[in-house]
Amino acid sequence: MTTTAHLSTVILHWPDLADALGGASAPTWPPAGRMSDYLRALDQADTEQLAREQHEALALRTLERDPSQIGERPIPIRLPVYETMRVVRAALLHCADAVAEVVQRDPIKPPAPRRASYARNRAERLAWEDHARRVQVAQDDAADGRRWRWTGTRPDAPYTALWLLGRVQGAPGPFRPLPEADAQHIATVARGAADRIERALDVGERTAALALPCPECGGRLNLHGGAGASPVARCTSCGHVWSERAAVA
Repeated sequence: MTTTAHLSTVILHWPDLADALGGASAPTWPPAGRMSDYLRALDQADTEQLAREQHEALALRTLERDPSQIGERPIPIRLPVYETMRVVRAALLHCADAVAEVVQRDPIKPPAPRRASYARNRAERLAWEDHARRVQVAQDDAADGRRWRWTGTRPDAPYTALWLLGRVQGAPGPFRPLPEADAQHIATVARGAADRIERALDVGERTAALALPCPECGGRLNLHGGAGASPVARCTSCGHVWSERAAVA
């Protein structure tokens, strides 16, 4: 996928993440069931991720109000989705800050103030009109809504992804051309963000190496699936294929 496609994934699927934040659990990967009984899925769970999720769960519980208090209790959230949204948003903001420092030009400097006086002739009137025009141009340039402002309220991920997409596509504005190094930086961050979102929502194709060797030749087994498709295991050596309907005992 291209950088444009990865950034588009963030923009299009961010509302889905927000909906999933308090919804039912997403499908696990590798999938549980008959195939995992035969192939035993991946080596082991990521203990570091589990510890982080437990720490965040404890922190969230301490922030909840006492049950005896009047009012609605906070809605339980899905911590893996919350973590995905937090990491993606932070990564995109950091990337946009860095890119803006390079490509965003400084606002046009306004002309020096002029002492107030009446225009006594046409030349003086034209000079005052030109001065006022240059002041307005400088003010408009400084207030240009396309500028990336990295102080104050920080934007959410879809806006940041859209701003980065504009820099990749060379959209007009108070910007210099995007250097290749910064284009690669955006590509790396966008790819990571899209991958996290697709894993959280199970909307992308995925591959996982299985711990056990192929029962036919002892080669490596890869599990393919995701995006709602039924998982299929394939040996990288002999090419034998298994599915949930025809698993090997």
